[in-house]
Order: sequence, then C-alpha cells, then structure tokens
Amino acid sequence: MSTTSKASQRITALLDDNSFVEIGGLVTARATDFNMKPDETPSDGCITGYGVINGNLVYVYSQDASVMNGSVGEMHAKKIANLYDLAMKTGAPVIGLIDSAGLRLQEAADALNAFGTIYMKQTLASGVIPQITAILGSCGGGLALFPTLTDFTFMEEKDAKLFVNAPNALDGNVITKCDSSSAVFQSEESGIVDAVCGEAEIFTRIRELIDFLPSNNAEGSDMVECTDDLNRVNPELAGCAGDTSVALSILADNNDFYEVKAGYAKNMVTGFLKLDGVTVGAVANRSEICDEEGKVAEKLDAVLTPEGCEKAADFVSFCDAFDIPLLTLTNVKGYEATLCSEKKIAKVAAKLTYAFANATVPKVNVVVGRALGTAGIVMNSKAVGADITMAWPDAEIGAMDGRLAAKIMYDGQGADVISQKAAEYDAQKLSTGSAARRGYVDQIVEAADTRKYVIGAFEMLFTKSEDRPAKKHGTV
Repeated sequence: MSTTSKASQRITALLDDNSFVEIGGLVTARATDFNMKPDETPSDGCITGYGVINGNLVYVYSQDASVMNGSVGEMHAKKIANLYDLAMKTGAPVIGLIDSAGLRLQEAADALNAFGTIYMKQTLASGVIPQITAILGSCGGGLALFPTLTDFTFMEEKDAKLFVNAPNALDGNVITKCDSSSAVFQSEESGIVDAVCGEAEIFTRIRELIDFLPSNNAEGSDMVECTDDLNRVNPELAGCAGDTSVALSILADNNDFYEVKAGYAKNMVTGFLKLDGVTVGAVANRSEICDEEGKVAEKLDAVLTPEGCEKAADFVSFCDAFDIPLLTLTNVKGYEATLCSEKKIAKVAAKLTYAFANATVPKVNVVVGRALGTAGIVMNSKAVGADITMAWPDAEIGAMDGRLAAKIMYDGQGADVISQKAAEYDAQKLSTGSAARRGYVDQIVEAADTRKYVIGAFEMLFTKSEDRPAKKHGTV
C-alpha cells in the first residue's frame, strides 16, 4: 500500500495503529481501450484490506482519486466484491471510503456490470453485517447507490458531493440556487446522511459507532462491562419530555448517547445507548430542542411527520435485523396536518407501524408525555407488540385531548359544559391510571427512576424469543 496517497492515509487514520493488512495491492486494470495503460492504474484506484477498530475486525476499501479520479471499473469493483465475500464469511463490518468520479467511461459495459456486482454484494450483506460509508469526495450518478444501500453514511462537510443528477442538471435549478449535492442538503433535506463533519471527526464517529454495533446478525447486541450506577436516580429527567435526546443522554450508561440522522426530521430522535453495558436502539418523539445551557432554543410540534416516520422505521428495521433491543420514549399528539404531509403520511406511518410490529427484539416503551390517537399506537404501543409499557405519572394516554373530545361530543352546549366535560374526559380517559387499569400500561414510574426500571425490563427480556408467521417477507 502506498503510504503517500490520501486513500491510504485515510485508512491509517480510521483503523487502530499498524493494524491494516492490504489485499489485492497488485491488481491493475485489464482494459487497454482509449489509451488506457494498466501500469497507470495502481491498485486500480481502490485500496482494500482489513484491520481492527478498538480490537474489532473490520474490512475497509478506500477509493484513490489520484488514480483515474477513483473511477469504478471492472477490477476496482472486483476488489470491493472480494472484500464483501470475506466480510460475509467472517461476519465483520464493511466500511467504504468514497472519493470517485463514478463510472469509468473507458470500460463502458464492463464498468456498468461492475456497479451491478457491488450492488448485489451490498444487498446480500444487508441485515447480515453492518455496512458503513464515508463520503469524502465526489459520489455521483450510480455511485450514489453505494451509501444508500448501506446502513450508516457520513459526509465530509465542505468538499464532499453526493448526487444522482448534478445540481445543474435538475430542471429549473442551478448549483448557486440549490446545491443539492452538498452535505447540508443530503443530511437535512434528503435524510441520506447520518452525520456531517470534518474528515478527522468522521473517522472518530465511525470508531464510536463500531463500539455500539455487533459484528454481524448472529452476534446479538454488543455488550461491555457497565461502570455506571444501574439504580442512578435522575430528578432532571422530569423536565426532558420535550427534548428526548437529552433524556436519552441522561438514561444512558455514562450519559453516552450516539444520535444518528440528527439533522433530519428533528422531531424524531434515533440513536444508540448502552444500558447495563448492552447496546439498545432508541426512538423518541421530540417537541423541543434545548441549547447547551439547557434552555429551549426551538419548539417543534409533537406530531408524526412523514420524514420522522421513515427515519424511525429504517432505524427500527436495522435494530431488529441485528438483534438490538428497542427503547421508545413516546410524546405525540397526532399526525402532521399539511397538504404536503397528507400525500404520504398514511404510507410511512404504516411503514413505522409495520417496523415495530414486525420486530421480534425486546421492546420497551416509556410514555413520557402524550400518546394520543393512533399516532400513540404507532409509537411502539402494547397493541403493536411492546413487551413492557411504562408511563410517567403525568403522562396522557387516550384518543384525543379532552377539550377537543368534549367539543365533538357536546357540540353547541356552551363553554361551561364543554369545560366541565373536558375535565371529566381528561380524568377518566387520558390518565395513566385509566390506561393502567385496562392493561395498556404495565408500570407507572416516576421520571427520576426511569433508568433502573428500563434496565430491569431489558434484563427480564434478555432471553426473549418470538416467532412470526412463516413467509418469505412482508410487503410494507
């Protein structure tokens, strides 16, 4: 491996010191058309091999933009495909470092077939081994499917580009109007990218992520020794029903919550935490964003949005595939009511419902605020398969807000009647006690004690085994 190329330097920065072993270092292109010379394509523009991250085996490929602009040709793809074969045999993650001009035009049909070969390997590996992509340069055209076929994608904040069609090729658009290839667009608008940062921080983030993930789908949720107090009491949790990313950080072992897709669909939080040393996937509604001083910086509507449902559904499916238990913090009053949302909210809410209902991993739901209407049912309720449902004492669980219900049931009977009936409805139909008496809530827990009860529930569910009807796969 050339130690001077940027591609090799990136591998060195990502892996544990002196752990990388290169595979296929002598491979060059076979094509000679259009003045191509094999001796001018060292490693065919892609360095491949294996190493370790914090002692965990990983496979890495890094595209070398100094060799034919890192373009993907026959042998380039063959090296990546071989890497996937080894990763599948040994059950270890694949990490791709993307910096490429895309399809190698000189190889034409061979290069097209090369793309398809990699797509196939990524598809076969999906749900078997974790796949992580870092976009560090250009990633355009058919190459844009590489990160979207993987599980987690990181993108360099300044120079990286991700697109199927270049910004200037879009009808009615120019790059100065909207740079649809930028990290900001792809993380905040399309939701493809999990985190945007500098190159060095990307490698740090990938290393941290590997510590949360199992190496493969047979290994189960990652486990380490817990150094935190399992019975830790946190009075400040009661004030975190709005910003659940803060709540999850408080609940986590050593307050370490790893959020993914933080810039996209901010009213839905997804990420990983350790509870008693065991990795748990978290999904939570969010109605507030607090700044570093703990003050509310932004208010969000406590509703399910199409983007939030899709973000959560994909995350739940990943966790279920890799046997990672699921924790939900529910605080939702309904669905987003806009014309734009109405086009797809039913479809993606169904997708989220399906993801929770289809997941066979241990599932714990904590209602920290409101769980109103079918939106509350969608959020991992007992009806769709939660194993244990808890609620904070002042949570609200029911069909709808009491005042709205009273207006419907007692229409035209005056403000006093509506106020009285609204209070009665809230007491009888929205209280946690009412839900608990009907078996929809298993435990009412004080907010401060949430950590120990959640850990206890997951410990009880550790040996959970659940079957589903025999079928090839669902269709939602």
